[in-house]
Amino acid sequence: MRGRSPLSHFLTAVAVAGLAGALAGCGPADSSQPEPEKARPVLARPIAFEPRVSARSLVGVIQARVESDLGFRVQGKVAKRLVNVGDAVHQGDALATLDEVDLGLQVEQAEAERDAAVAARAQAEAEFHRAERLSKDGWTTASTLDTRRAATEEAKGRLSRAERALDLAKNASSYAVLRADADGVITATTVEPGQVVQPGFAAIRLARTAEKEAVVSIPESSVERARAAKAVVTLWSNAHARYEATLREMSPAADAATRTYLAKFPIPNAGPEVQLGMTATVTLTDPNDERIVRLPFTALVDQGKGPFVWTVDPEGKLVAKPVTVATYEAKDVLVSHGITEGDRVVLIGAQKLDAGVAVRAVDQFSF
Repeated sequence: MRGRSPLSHFLTAVAVAGLAGALAGCGPADSSQPEPEKARPVLARPIAFEPRVSARSLVGVIQARVESDLGFRVQGKVAKRLVNVGDAVHQGDALATLDEVDLGLQVEQAEAERDAAVAARAQAEAEFHRAERLSKDGWTTASTLDTRRAATEEAKGRLSRAERALDLAKNASSYAVLRADADGVITATTVEPGQVVQPGFAAIRLARTAEKEAVVSIPESSVERARAAKAVVTLWSNAHARYEATLREMSPAADAATRTYLAKFPIPNAGPEVQLGMTATVTLTDPNDERIVRLPFTALVDQGKGPFVWTVDPEGKLVAKPVTVATYEAKDVLVSHGITEGDRVVLIGAQKLDAGVAVRAVDQFSF
């Protein structure tokens, strides 16, 4: 086989190079060319200012505003106890009674003293009138007349004392029945039949149901707020019912163990559903004239030059706006200045955005 000439080798190399170039021209475009930037979806919503309201909730218990210990006004032996703890009573209802034998004897004795005083007065008056007639006829002296007059006045005074003693004896007899002085609920009893009690001994405790209040323990940091704030009471048994309340009384000294101040909030419109001993929540709110925007923590960015948020302009561009933070709460941040009503603020992923990035604002993400 004859060898090929150098010219034929050159032509073959040129043909191969041309074919490679043709094949390269039919391949994909150069990847180094920049692609057009796509709009990035971000969660952004228009913001609205609202009044700033600071609230603090405290747990308390419902109690009667007036809870008094009732006792007998006379000494005696308890005959009957007519009520038990938890009984609802009305004004004038009998709660307990004493043995009335001795008290009845005292009334009879006072009546006898009164009858004797009536007889003595009648006799003294008769003798005075007789002496007065004899004095006019000159049969007796002026000294005797004065003596009869003094005896008559003494008899009248004795009768008056006897009548007062009889009234006291009758009152003492009526005190043998211990009665409720107002509508309420019995919260404690300390006497049993057969027990001898002294006057004033606390026999039965009555909580008046006409006025109820929520009693809470307030920490030192909230004492001033409690004095000026508006209070709303809600019950654990019915969280939908709300009762307006005002501070009536606050302890002047903190509890030695808890370092809290006992405060009482009367509930004027409390109905029968508000029962004594129920657990309640007292919410203290102090309205502020300042208006704020409530944003999640994920909307706030701070790169060392102060906090700011990203807003989306009508052209879909990001704009950084420095803001003034009023306060930080458990889940939100309250912004007072720096943004205006209606601005679309990026709520999530603000830390991963840069200025000038094209974005597409959406109200919610769909997965």
